[in-house]
Amino acid sequence: MAHKVIAHSILTEYDIYLFKSGQHTQLYDKLGSRQIEVDGRKGTYFAVYAPAARSVQVIGNFNYWNGHGYDLQVRWDSSGIWEGFIPDLNRGELYKYRIQSHYDNIVREKADPYGLFFEMAPQTSTITWDTWYEWEDKTWLKARSAFNSYAEPVSIYEVHLGSWKKKADQTSLNYAELAEDLVEYVADMGFTHVEFLPVTEHPYYPSWGYLSTGFFAPTSRFGSPQDFMGLVDALHQAGIGVILDWVPAHFPSDESWLADFDGSKVYEHPNPKKGFHPDWNSLIFNYERPEVQSFLLSSAHFWLDRYHIDGLRVDAVASMLYLDYSRDEGEWDPNEYGTNENLAAISFLKELNKSCYGAHPGIMMMAEESTAFGGVSKPVHEGGLGFGYKWMMGWMNDTLRYMEREPIHRQHHHNEVSFSMAYAYSESYVLPLSHDEVVHGKRSLVNKMLGDEWQRFANVRLLYAYMYSHPGHKLLFMGDEIGQTTEWSVDDGIAWHLLDHEPHDGMKKMIQELNGLYKREKALHQFSFEPKGFQWIDHTDHKNSVLSYIRHSEDEMLLVVCNFTPTAHQSYRVGVPEESEWVEVFNSNDYKYWGSGTCLNKNTKSETIDAHGYTHSVDIKLPPLGVTIMKAKK
Repeated sequence: MAHKVIAHSILTEYDIYLFKSGQHTQLYDKLGSRQIEVDGRKGTYFAVYAPAARSVQVIGNFNYWNGHGYDLQVRWDSSGIWEGFIPDLNRGELYKYRIQSHYDNIVREKADPYGLFFEMAPQTSTITWDTWYEWEDKTWLKARSAFNSYAEPVSIYEVHLGSWKKKADQTSLNYAELAEDLVEYVADMGFTHVEFLPVTEHPYYPSWGYLSTGFFAPTSRFGSPQDFMGLVDALHQAGIGVILDWVPAHFPSDESWLADFDGSKVYEHPNPKKGFHPDWNSLIFNYERPEVQSFLLSSAHFWLDRYHIDGLRVDAVASMLYLDYSRDEGEWDPNEYGTNENLAAISFLKELNKSCYGAHPGIMMMAEESTAFGGVSKPVHEGGLGFGYKWMMGWMNDTLRYMEREPIHRQHHHNEVSFSMAYAYSESYVLPLSHDEVVHGKRSLVNKMLGDEWQRFANVRLLYAYMYSHPGHKLLFMGDEIGQTTEWSVDDGIAWHLLDHEPHDGMKKMIQELNGLYKREKALHQFSFEPKGFQWIDHTDHKNSVLSYIRHSEDEMLLVVCNFTPTAHQSYRVGVPEESEWVEVFNSNDYKYWGSGTCLNKNTKSETIDAHGYTHSVDIKLPPLGVTIMKAKK
């Protein structure tokens, strides 16, 4: 059969140098399948990294899955890249690589690691595609480039796209439908950003996307790449930022994808002590291999570049940092210095953050990291990992443990709800109440709380008001804002019918108003990452389980008092830094939130009565299981 592939390359010597040195950040322009024109003839160029291959063929619906005559040629430069141009092959064709290895006689049929679009799972073919789209978010991107996220309010709505809302037939909304319904809802609720659980293509829907296979493709379950771009564009035009969960920690061992790609360990580390993840039965990337570093760097940059994403939340960073993560003695080998740090992964993360921040001003890089590893959110030049933010898992764990206690017992565990301020400025933190806290038998937030229905909802309102008044950015998982009573399931949408009931409608209204207050009051966000933005009044009143503190901006001041028991206080004296009149700007016990409406405060003037080490104080009412926020009137 005549050869159908023309020898051609779009890779330069500099591309190969960057690729093999682990510094290439734009391989999505060079590898995979790309529609190009050669000598006036349109077609598709293919390039794939398969260093252990004896032969590589392109098979697809265009050649009846018969690769004879469709052989790619290996490059002369020992890069391990096979490439070639197939004329007259255009957008929308199914294909795979048929790879025969030097190491065995097995012929493997693999999806394209750099594929832009894939068949609907469980099918695994790649689709020849492009990323052309006519964006209309120039205003957003211009403003983002000057955005100082440390001094602005950031409240994130965490979303799993497939289960945010279901249609009558229980199918998910597609990207185009989400561009209408989700955008309108998030804008109405007042969140500044959405964070999508991984949209990267994944074969197993119940993995929530955390077992990614297509690192350059949004899942086809909800539409085309351009459809997903339309969703991002619509969010930007509505003034809402987009953060993606991104998973460079591991990948599934499914035979159609990256595992044993060419009969050798191309993407996974060949040593099972470094290359197999015991918790998730998945494979760990080989961060010691420069070509893998270039693959992952390019994936990150791809989403920021081609999809205009405003930030990445990097999943499972702790599992990347430590060689002994989830391993017993004898199941891991120390590094060259005899310690447990994964030096190659640490180096990769530093390069990831340096390169992403350098190329995309105004983005946010966030780490889900749960250990005491130092400097996660410190710049690389200061010895840190270079992330902008770290999830404050300690705050989340301590606070939820405290809130799940009987209020009468909280006095004995007061440090659980106050301790976070002892380390609040050790990193730049995001306070997460994420999907992980409402699955796998952990119960919904409402059902974590004890007491009758009123007390359970009051406790959750208290939790949210405490979170919004605590230093750090905020993250809330979908459904929590309406008081979802069941655990999250990817198979079910949010129980929107609950909004027909007052407790849930009240919760939703309170989150709307907290988002508005958070944006409006500079004292809640201007110095969120600097000690001068927070001042304890009293964190020692364990007998009453009350916390009181001041939030500061340059010229404004808010007094926050949290009462973690059902006991209302008609008279509670709080010391304040200066003489002023105080106006209540928020009370979680308001009727409109389904509170009891008691202990709402009128304008209160400070008195020259000593309290908490101050010469002035105010006498205020504290709602049961509630938070009052008062503003010093100029």
